[in-house]
Amino acid sequence: MNAIKPLISFRWMLLLAVLAGLAGCATNTYPPAPKVDNSSAWNYLIGPGDSVNVFVWRNPEVSGNFPVRPDGKMTMSLVEDMPASGKTPSQLARDLEKALSKYIQEPIVTVVVAGGVGPFSQQIRVIGQAAKPQALNYREGMSLVDLMIAVGGITDFAAGNKAYILRIVDGKQVRLGVRLEDLLQGGDISANVPMRPGDVLVVPESFF
Repeated sequence: MNAIKPLISFRWMLLLAVLAGLAGCATNTYPPAPKVDNSSAWNYLIGPGDSVNVFVWRNPEVSGNFPVRPDGKMTMSLVEDMPASGKTPSQLARDLEKALSKYIQEPIVTVVVAGGVGPFSQQIRVIGQAAKPQALNYREGMSLVDLMIAVGGITDFAAGNKAYILRIVDGKQVRLGVRLEDLLQGGDISANVPMRPGDVLVVPESFF
């Protein structure tokens, strides 16, 4: 009998440890991601792989559609190797006007982005136990639900309620907790939060 009691006590201790571990899986140790996006207005920035449609008023022979190369530069008629990546379409238009003014009197340029990809710094990345981990182009108003639809949700091995967002805030990287299981499996819309350009969503693996 004396030998059985320590065995029973050990089993109870083991069971309590497992239950405590399971309870810990349902919580997130990071501060929650804000439900309201209070950041400044977002402006689309041109990136490598974008295609820009340049219209020069009264100069159709110069106008056209031009790709932004992997080095972030573009070349068009009369202008070679113009840096484009990281600029808004309006900023690029003003720079092109300045470059074209050497050949055209008071040029008026309009730039429209077609099939935008954006710079890497504004893309959203999903890593870990997502069904399809990948990098995605940020779209204005994108939320956590939109992101989950794009990557096909999470795997059966994911600790969804322990997932977190890596975000740059005031020049520093912070971790913000999100509740993917509550959002996707429980339908808790309060777990939906806005995403920001450059966010990295990390979905860890569950050990239970």
